[in-house]
Parts: sequence; C-alpha cells; structure tokens
Amino acid sequence: MKVLAIVAVGSLLMSTGAMAQGVTDPQIAAIVVTANQVDIDAGTLAKSMASSGEVKKFAEQMITDHTGVNKSAVELVTKLRVTPEDNATSQSIKDGGDKNLATLKTLKGAGFDKAYIDHEVAYHEQVLAAIDKTLIPGASNVELKALLVKVRPAFVAHLEHAKHVQASLK
Repeated sequence: MKVLAIVAVGSLLMSTGAMAQGVTDPQIAAIVVTANQVDIDAGTLAKSMASSGEVKKFAEQMITDHTGVNKSAVELVTKLRVTPEDNATSQSIKDGGDKNLATLKTLKGAGFDKAYIDHEVAYHEQVLAAIDKTLIPGASNVELKALLVKVRPAFVAHLEHAKHVQASLK
C-alpha cells in the first residue's frame, strides 16, 4: 500500500517541480485550495470508514485544520482580489485525490486504515516539498507568501502525527 500512496501523490511533486519557474499567485491560490480540499475529502471518508479510533481522530484533525487553512486562503485571495487559476498542478492534485478516494473506497478495516495513513504520510511529505520548492519561492505577494510560511508548521505537525499513527498500526 505504501507504494500506492507514493504513486498517488507523485504527480504533485512532478507538477510543482515543472512549474517552479513560472507559478503565479492565482495559480498558487488554486494549488493551496485544491491541496487542502483533497485532504478534507480524504479525511471525511476516513472519518466514516476507519476502524481505528486513532485514525478517525487523525481524520477529524485533517478536516478541521485543512478547512481552517482554506478559509484563511480564501479570505486572503478575496482581500487581494486574486482569482484562483486552475492549472496543471492543481488539476494533478485533484486527479490524485480522486484516485486515492476511489482506492480507499474499495478497502475496509485495518487495510483501509493503513492505506489512508500511508497516503497521508506520503501526501504531507509531497505538500511540504511543494511549499518549500515552489509555492513559497513562487509567491510574489508578500501576504500570500506570509500565509504559506505561517501554515507550513501545521503541515509538518500533520506529517509527524501521521507517522506516529502509521507506526501504531504496524
């Protein structure tokens, strides 16, 4: 399952790496909102399908935290009058999220829990790489860049939490 999780998020890194030179603030806004929504959707599914209480609790945290980040992002882009612009990276993230959900829906019990958490570990690793290598360096608006810097520690905490849950499932 770990290989599946890495394949599902691999397109995120490839797409963001390809865009590192030419990413715009409207594209960054779309990437941020899409990446958070993908994790909200996966968390919502996990909250209803996970068998482990620890996995359900993690899923609830993902829903809460990523909803909060999206709210902040939407408020900022509204204030800045930036319209999120769909792009290859945001579409790749959405497609990967859809594939992950389709795979997770075929699983039950401990298999579901393991696949969800393995994906969360890989996904948060890839999102952090995108934040560090593409989104923060590519943001031209000071407030947008500051928001990305501000939310980065939450993604680090999510990764560490996911790794802890992952270790407890073995």
